[in-house]
Amino acid sequence: MKVISKFKVTNGYEVWKKAFESNEARRLQRGVRVLAYGHENGNENSVYTVVEMNSVEDKRLEDPVMIKSREEAGVDHTSLEIIPLVE
Repeated sequence: MKVISKFKVTNGYEVWKKAFESNEARRLQRGVRVLAYGHENGNENSVYTVVEMNSVEDKRLEDPVMIKSREEAGVDHTSLEIIPLVE
């Protein structure tokens, strides 16, 4: 399943990107493969990710370790949208 996530970052895109890239091993352990990520043209605070996983539950949105990681990266959880794609 492919999933698009959209959210706002409060600490800047580069801070988020560094934290996101440092979590690659954790994602791979959970079977989450990153297909793409980036920000809107002209708006570095609006970030998108596209990942492939077995199910949307694999994203482990409620995992305390992942929540802390996202908070440290500046993710605004109130802005988080997750869109599972149907092929």
